[in-house]
Amino acid sequence: MSEGARVWITRAEPGASATAARLSALDVSTIVAPLLSVQRLQAPLDLDGVAALAFTSRNAIEAFRAATPVRDLPVFAVGEATARAARAAGFGEVVSADRDVAALAKCIGAARPSGVILHTTGVHQAGDLVGELGRAGLEARSVELYDTPAAESLPTLAAEALRAGGVSAVLFHSPRAGTILRDLAPDLDYSAVRAIGLSDACLDPLAPLGFAKRIAAASPHEDALIDALLVALGKSSRRR
Repeated sequence: MSEGARVWITRAEPGASATAARLSALDVSTIVAPLLSVQRLQAPLDLDGVAALAFTSRNAIEAFRAATPVRDLPVFAVGEATARAARAAGFGEVVSADRDVAALAKCIGAARPSGVILHTTGVHQAGDLVGELGRAGLEARSVELYDTPAAESLPTLAAEALRAGGVSAVLFHSPRAGTILRDLAPDLDYSAVRAIGLSDACLDPLAPLGFAKRIAAASPHEDALIDALLVALGKSSRRR
């Protein structure tokens, strides 16, 4: 691996550039080459009978914000980053499960809103929040407000860097990004590259690719993802 090897960020924009800015502040060089993009859908948004909203991504919040001016419903967010995005979008009552979809379902189940819980989501969902809420005896439904289409080919910048030994690690914020890489470039040499994922689920699709290491963050938050990356790169801590 070359001395100046960089970290490849695979997530969609604008999140990819935001992650790159955070890493730049930590003296980590990056390659911003998303494997997917975010595309809003013109889906009908029915809020009749809705008692609360469930958000599992910032993309869902942005899509909801663009679709309606409604901000007076209570919000349950999968994690604190999503909760911060909901507050920034104008929601006043926001609760964070601070973990994953299973924790979010338990959080909503404990609160037991008296009405429909609406999960605004993308076409490609991680987990089955509506199913879990239904099994807990709660009424829930989902609406797909955005899609995340895959890149049609491996981004040139990332492909060239991989072939030249110029990638030290690849960041995966979603299982979908890992699946896309597996499908687009199964034959490249990843034997000197570390895969750092937001969760084990993000890393599962990468098993056939032969990464030097596959490392999951200690918790599904970007702070923990960056901490895992810094440890993998031999840096002792994240400067806040």
